Amino acid sequence: MLSTTHALLASLRVTMAARALLASTLRVSRLAGRTVHVRCASGGGIPTDEQQATGLEKAIMRSMKAGTDPYSMLKPKQYSGSKQDPHIVPSITNKRIVGCVCEEDNTAIVWFWLHEGEAQRCPSCGSHYKLVPHDLPH
Repeated sequence: MLSTTHALLASLRVTMAARALLASTLRVSRLAGRTVHVRCASGGGIPTDEQQATGLEKAIMRSMKAGTDPYSMLKPKQYSGSKQDPHIVPSITNKRIVGCVCEEDNTAIVWFWLHEGEAQRCPSCGSHYKLVPHDLPH
């Protein structure tokens, strides 16, 4: 009988404490002029990558959507290597070192300087390369 009384008193204290807490919360909310209950989740759901991106990531996403590759992240285009369709080599200076594998199964790389202007040939296999100016996006 005694344990039942203790349990009843304990539940009564909890109920009284909950009521007191609720009353004080409502009193404070009336003084502040705001409601107590605030929704934590947004109504729009989970944002997409485009909505969440900022700074450099956002600039990259916009340019990729527009069809440009600002930081040369994609695989380079294939060129035939002929004089009419030379391999394009972007550079921020007026010359650059280029390595040519010459043949598919070759293990040695033929290195040579490529200068701005007309297309130049690889000294070993004869593939043509052309240096084009490239501006950095930032």
